[in-house]
Amino acid sequence: MPQTNPQKGFSLIELMITMAILAIVVAIAVPSYNSYILQSNRSVAKTALQDLATRQESYYTLNNTYASQLSTLNYASGTVYVPGGGNNLYALAITNATASTFTLTASPQGNQTKDTSCYTYQLDNQGNQSNVDASNHALSTSGCW
Repeated sequence: MPQTNPQKGFSLIELMITMAILAIVVAIAVPSYNSYILQSNRSVAKTALQDLATRQESYYTLNNTYASQLSTLNYASGTVYVPGGGNNLYALAITNATASTFTLTASPQGNQTKDTSCYTYQLDNQGNQSNVDASNHALSTSGCW
């Protein structure tokens, strides 16, 4: 009597069930991952603003006035991006600079503009930390700073 060989491999139903499960996992994981990346990039803006504020205070100590240009604080002339090197997440700027006050901003660039919960970071000479959206409306600083 001849022996029959059992079939090897997957049936179409098994393959479709596997693909459906994979699609569900990807649909949940990718947005969570993107949100995590946006959130983790926020530390770049905060660190850059703290460094810029430190340079402003050092400049004030020597000159009894705050700098109004980034180049005065030994940054490159023109727009300064952080972290730089083609992966620009935030653009730094000094706004509202007078002899006795300043406001520093880190505006999101590229994909980082999708982070609408913590958009543009601001830090002033008093150490006040704030966030504003693209329309310059104040956002909650909870979880941002």
